[in-house]
Amino acid sequence: MRYLPLTPEDREAMLATIGVQSIDDLFLDVPEAARLDGPVNLPLRATELEVERAFARMAKKNISAGEAAFFVGAGAYKHHVPASVDHLIQRSEFLTAYTPYQPEISQGTLQTLFEFQTQIARLTGMDVANASMYDGSTACAEAVLMAARVTKRSKAVLSGNLHPHYAAATHTACKYMDIATASQAPVPGALDDIIAAIDEETACVVVQNPDVFGRVHDLTPIAEAAHAKGALLIAVVTEIVSLGLVKSPGEMGADIVVGEGQSIGVGLQFGGPYVGLFACRNDRNFLRNMPGRLAGETVDADGRRGFVLTLSTREQHIRRDKATSNICTNSGLMALAFTIHMTLLGEKGLRQMATLNHEAACTLADALSAVPGVEVLCDSFFNEFTVTLPRDAAAVTESLIAKGVLAGVPASRLYPGKGLDNLLVIAATETNTEADIDLFARALKEVL
Repeated sequence: MRYLPLTPEDREAMLATIGVQSIDDLFLDVPEAARLDGPVNLPLRATELEVERAFARMAKKNISAGEAAFFVGAGAYKHHVPASVDHLIQRSEFLTAYTPYQPEISQGTLQTLFEFQTQIARLTGMDVANASMYDGSTACAEAVLMAARVTKRSKAVLSGNLHPHYAAATHTACKYMDIATASQAPVPGALDDIIAAIDEETACVVVQNPDVFGRVHDLTPIAEAAHAKGALLIAVVTEIVSLGLVKSPGEMGADIVVGEGQSIGVGLQFGGPYVGLFACRNDRNFLRNMPGRLAGETVDADGRRGFVLTLSTREQHIRRDKATSNICTNSGLMALAFTIHMTLLGEKGLRQMATLNHEAACTLADALSAVPGVEVLCDSFFNEFTVTLPRDAAAVTESLIAKGVLAGVPASRLYPGKGLDNLLVIAATETNTEADIDLFARALKEVL
């Protein structure tokens, strides 16, 4: 007997209360092409063994990041994660208590969050960081909402070189908060004229550095222009390892820094879970409007060092109507993985890791630019850059797969229909060997 918790009368009453005629009306925002027309194409039943075998056959169709020369980036990067990181986060005292629902009795968890916040503040050049967000794109959206609350304005200007997934998440969040978002057109290898778009109604300017095409920018002029109009500068960092070499956003005048922390301690993991980063300057209005959790240091009744979740009206567990965000937790386990890896690296280790990344990217850029018809667009980059190919980049990457090279992300996949079909975004990290780079260059020359 099927379990049907609602009667037809129950459904009709609920639809009438909502104000729609049918259940289908609830899905009008979903394009018809994306809706399933007919029953789900799945067998009615299967044993556990049969399901495992079916999934194994499906998995064999994939090429994993470790099975080929891997140069894919565009927001998620393959770095070496020491085995000690996974070993430590799977200890029961971390794994079973990774989010502090009863904060003050979870002192170990709160301390790791406090250390994580300290690391993020140091990396970004900011004063205060929270205990993490879900991922980089939602952190970006939350930063724009925060800027609107702080400035009492309702317009956000987004750089055209901001990762389009981050822009899409921001557009969606702002749409229902009556915040207008204006996106510039992408300009591969350069920076769009975002300063010209700032006016007295602008709450914030959102710029990624390095941008989605890999180019590194000086954000100082943009920060000065934004501040002159009373707007805030939100800096986005999708490759956090870059801050081992690149000047921090805080040093360039950013008011809020958000980003993705996946590169440190967190594997690719089929796209998640990841760990969003969020930091800002020390301003009372900023702190009161910052989303997410904030672990603070204090002393107990006996004067001993202790930790608490501070400014907890941002949380959903009390005074929900006063909360600054609907995020009610943090990426605790991923933040812990980040903290462990960063602690193992230390400042010197991070700079060495960043140097290896940059050197690998420079070597790769030199090798690819020697291939006839290939041009590197970025004159300043960290570990990622964009090249122009003489043919459609998506077709070229498909051909390179057969030669054991996962070559990068075609710009047409990020910006469909924008005339960027011949552009390929390529990343190199410390995991790429000289043999990988030689293979890429040879295979690309053959394919072209």
